[in-house]
Amino acid sequence: MDVFPPHPTRSASHRGWSALAVAGLAGLVLSACSSTSPTHHSSAPPPRTTTSTTAAPPAAATCPLTGTPAPGGSVPQRPALAVKVDNYPAARPQSGLDKADVVFEEPVEGGITRYAAVFQCQDATLVGPVRSARNIDIGILGQLGTPLLVHVGGINPVLANIAASPLVNVDLGNYGSIQTHPAGRVAPYATYSSTAQLWGTHPTMTTPPHDLFAYSTKPLKGTAVSSLNINFSQTSNVTWKYNASISAFQRFYNGTTPDVLADGVQNTAANVIVQYVQISYGPWLENSEGGLEVQAALYPNASGAADVFRGGTEVTGTWSRTDLGSPTRFLTASGAAIPLQPGETWVELVPNTITATTTP
Repeated sequence: MDVFPPHPTRSASHRGWSALAVAGLAGLVLSACSSTSPTHHSSAPPPRTTTSTTAAPPAAATCPLTGTPAPGGSVPQRPALAVKVDNYPAARPQSGLDKADVVFEEPVEGGITRYAAVFQCQDATLVGPVRSARNIDIGILGQLGTPLLVHVGGINPVLANIAASPLVNVDLGNYGSIQTHPAGRVAPYATYSSTAQLWGTHPTMTTPPHDLFAYSTKPLKGTAVSSLNINFSQTSNVTWKYNASISAFQRFYNGTTPDVLADGVQNTAANVIVQYVQISYGPWLENSEGGLEVQAALYPNASGAADVFRGGTEVTGTWSRTDLGSPTRFLTASGAAIPLQPGETWVELVPNTITATTTP
């Protein structure tokens, strides 16, 4: 069982300011001259000069997980909200992913993938289908501080590890009043909710997460690409194609089938990050078919290869992370941070036994 560090703390340094008072002494020299008739001298005071300064406008508030302007000019005072969304073919089409700030696609047992859709600045009136938690969720989401983790159940060792971690456990199975079951959906792909209701489970939590990524609107220097393919398995053969007209990547399955949500919106991302991770299996069974729990080496002091895609450009680099509460750093070969384009980001956690391929 994993042992998790206490919640990360931050320290702020305060500088004391000192002021020096300078006293100036002015001397006035009077001179008198004598003559037979007195002479009077007068001088006009020097013209007064005035200066005016205009205060610089305050910097616009930006969403911590997208780098885009905050809605209404201020960041919502609430934590990150991570919802476990199924991605088995029978679970598609999903709802709400287009409103997430960041989507992590994680490998789970049987070669399938599952999403941790993270919301902060935006709301989704419907998100799901919500499924069970996995141990890998702790490593993925610990970098968000104390996020709410929304799921429906899980095996006992995983639930125990979540309880011992900084993540806030929101098992939707315990909140029947905020569950929604859309018409036409059947179990286990029928449990949905809204982000407003999910944040409402912990109304006193008002601290937004820290920034995860660096952002810049300047074009990156890298290799031009038109598409990216990640063949997780037969059930999750993912292709991202760059659409210059919207300056974003659009998601497809098997190269040609658009990945469209229940409302008809295609999954799209300003940034796609391929983070190659070391995967192991066990020690717990996840299902009756013998599927073993997937474990990923995401911390402490973990690192690996990474590719960042934005603006039709690929930048090859590395990722590194020191501990559970630290954000993952994506760096160029020279060690500089790779800035993302402001907008939604998809992080593809790809086993390092799989190689993503690109089309120039």
